[in-house]
Amino acid sequence: MKPNWTWKKATNLACAGIGLYVSLVAIACLGAEPNSSRSMAERPNIVLIFADDLGIADLACYGRTDHRTPHLDRLASEGIRFTCGYCALPICSASRAGLLTSKYPARLHLTSFLPGRPDAPTQRLLNAVIEPALVPSAQTLAEVLQREGYATGAFGKWHLGGGESAAMQQGFDVRSEPNGNGDPATTGGKNEFLITEQAIAFIQSPRDKPYFCYVPHHSPHILLREREATIASNANAWNPLYAATLESLDASIGKLLAAIDATEDRDNTLVIFASDNGGLHVPEGHREPVTHNGLFRAGKGYLYEGGLRVPLMIRWPARISAGKVMNDPVSLLDIVPTLLEAVDVDPARSIGPVDGQSLMKQWVSTSEAPTSTERTFYWHLPHYTNQGSKPSGAIRRGSWKLLEDFETGALELYDLNTDAGETQDRASSEPNVAKELHQALKNWRERVAAQICAPNPDFDVSLHDKLASAGDPSTIRGSQQTAQQIGDTWAEWRKVMNEAVAGRQPVLKNTQSAVRLLASSATVHGERLRYEPETFKNVLGYWTEVGDWAEWEFECPRAGKYALEIHCGCGSGNGGSEIEVVLETGDGNVQQVPWTVRETGHFQNIVIDRLGVVNLTNGTGRLSVRPKKKAAAAIVDIRQVILLPLP
Repeated sequence: MKPNWTWKKATNLACAGIGLYVSLVAIACLGAEPNSSRSMAERPNIVLIFADDLGIADLACYGRTDHRTPHLDRLASEGIRFTCGYCALPICSASRAGLLTSKYPARLHLTSFLPGRPDAPTQRLLNAVIEPALVPSAQTLAEVLQREGYATGAFGKWHLGGGESAAMQQGFDVRSEPNGNGDPATTGGKNEFLITEQAIAFIQSPRDKPYFCYVPHHSPHILLREREATIASNANAWNPLYAATLESLDASIGKLLAAIDATEDRDNTLVIFASDNGGLHVPEGHREPVTHNGLFRAGKGYLYEGGLRVPLMIRWPARISAGKVMNDPVSLLDIVPTLLEAVDVDPARSIGPVDGQSLMKQWVSTSEAPTSTERTFYWHLPHYTNQGSKPSGAIRRGSWKLLEDFETGALELYDLNTDAGETQDRASSEPNVAKELHQALKNWRERVAAQICAPNPDFDVSLHDKLASAGDPSTIRGSQQTAQQIGDTWAEWRKVMNEAVAGRQPVLKNTQSAVRLLASSATVHGERLRYEPETFKNVLGYWTEVGDWAEWEFECPRAGKYALEIHCGCGSGNGGSEIEVVLETGDGNVQQVPWTVRETGHFQNIVIDRLGVVNLTNGTGRLSVRPKKKAAAAIVDIRQVILLPLP
């Protein structure tokens, strides 16, 4: 049972200046017994602060000289500051999904912001049709910690959908989601002070258990409003309005840190600060760009370093030495497995396979020397963005980074050790490196069932050329120009970008009207196939016999064309089994869809595999999944089958 806990009264009191009263009496320890050997008293509290669109070059501790961020600078000095922290994708909802689940956004089919940019005739390709929310079955950090006995609270911007995907359904006992437009004089221009006060109230509430406090700010995402006095005091900044916004955000975080420091658990409270993606380097919402990303190319919405690199700082006085700077590339996907290790929770028993890796050794090490392990990082962005980027993919291995343009197939290759600004394309001079990385990127896309962009039937080459003639926004170098100069130069480009989607609506998967066939509701036939109810499994598993099969009976809400998708996983070395999905509709029609199972690396490494399009009629239908040929020891695990109505 979810606790009945509301912020309505508390928020009204806070806005009236009376104060914030919070009672957590109703919060109970939910779910299974903790599987950790560490006592509750020994486990750290966790505070995860997440900024929105704050770039790698925005804070003074990262070298910015025209921004005042003393509280975040102090946080960096009291723990670890990472110089190469990568987001899961350089855009809002996708990055947040990756942060909280440690799953590639490509795996979740959530690769843009919600609801996404509409398609336009300027595009050669169509945007991938994404999920309308975080897939409800995806396990979040909050769900694991909640089951482990933590009190969990989320305060700020969720942006991962409602219903089954809402924060309260994804592991949070309490939540408050003030919008992104506040009163600069009281609650903050982006409600940063209101969000902070609510987080402080949660932290200060009496309890006999540790807590996880997630604080995803709206700041400094556009549109921006600030007190005139604060703007005036930042008159010498590159963008005074943005500098004032950061000063307020920093002050609000300072209040939160002071509240943590005043508790007896201060040393055993793990504080993380990061941002969802790089800074917004193009004019959007405001006539002038709000920031630049220093020496790094481009920004939000791009797979260049300016879009992918984000500030990342960790403080945990009980375990982490102060003043450390780590230059190894890491990912926000690493946060979940690292925190689970920090609280002594076995991921294999709590959340299953993840796409990140634990950084605990780096966190607690007294050395700042680079690790010898060469990691590979992947990104998949099958979308046109509001910032002007095109559908693309990227891979980094060692110092080499490859980008692929999905429109043209063109490849770019950069050596980040010598060219962190990505100005010297080495694809022609290093063809073997480019070929190897490109193949690895394609193989990865296959493993995670990444969505591929289809050709745009409404493509208008004249409109495309008009937009292209305005220039390539990835070449904007704010560190070499003023905000006003960029605003003047790119005003026409911004106008054409906005006009291209005026009056259009984004297209999302229609899961609300979908037919959902859950593993738990399947009728199972055969010897070994069964439903596995473990928390992170929730699948039809033990599928080792070709003669075993599963079926569902369902009611079709309306006749028409439906996309057939299966949420499934297959362990390493087991891919290639041949299956037939049989659909029988109420009018007696039988449709057979062949399916060759892809290898996903683990049977609980769930991907969303689209098998094709089927026709449904009104009334009762039946769907069965019948193996025809087994490739190895086991066949597949299935979490659910989805029939998505198509326009």
